[in-house]
Amino acid sequence: MADMAELIRDLSAERLRANLADVHERIAAAAARSGRDAGDVELVVAGKYVAVQDLGVLARAGIAIVGENRAQDLQAKVDTYGDTFQWDFIGHLQSRKVKLVAPLVRLIHSVSTDSVLEQLGRHAPPELRVLVEVDVAGESAKSGVAPDDLGAFLERCPVPVAGLMTMPPRAERAEDSRRWFASLRELAARHDLAGLSMGTTQDYEVAVEEGATLVRIGTTLFA
Repeated sequence: MADMAELIRDLSAERLRANLADVHERIAAAAARSGRDAGDVELVVAGKYVAVQDLGVLARAGIAIVGENRAQDLQAKVDTYGDTFQWDFIGHLQSRKVKLVAPLVRLIHSVSTDSVLEQLGRHAPPELRVLVEVDVAGESAKSGVAPDDLGAFLERCPVPVAGLMTMPPRAERAEDSRRWFASLRELAARHDLAGLSMGTTQDYEVAVEEGATLVRIGTTLFA
């Protein structure tokens, strides 16, 4: 399971509901600023901060979609909560974990290697959809398909691709991520893909302004 230092303790459903309402208001405002419908943006709550025994608080607060970063955490939580939530996989996916993860989730956000594609071809259920992770900034140490290689990668993918995902370079200001989010949106449009998983706690409002259809939110909900 997740390292103990990362886990949020003493979760309150009431506080979580209030924080969730605030995030939804901010998403709605960001969507309005760009002429979009807030209903087109899904909130994926990062579950890595929440222990198995505390996950019920998320359900009581009205959270519908939980994203997990680690295959073993995902397995433990699905075993306990089943279809209480919709489950996404949002962390780096190792090819050896595909067999475990694929049957448990509605969406994998982080497909980026041919070894994962090979395993998806063997183990993906018919209903699974994936997002291809793109390294829009060309960071050599970061996972993701290079933009110039995306077309060929999409052709090799054996399962339906719902869209793209990115993690922009670490930045001091949310505004600094805007150009990377815009680049991903343009890349998705070029390949006729609708889904855009981009934006986390520190920059999700900018991501929504630039077209995000999924935002991955963690710590701000648990404050």
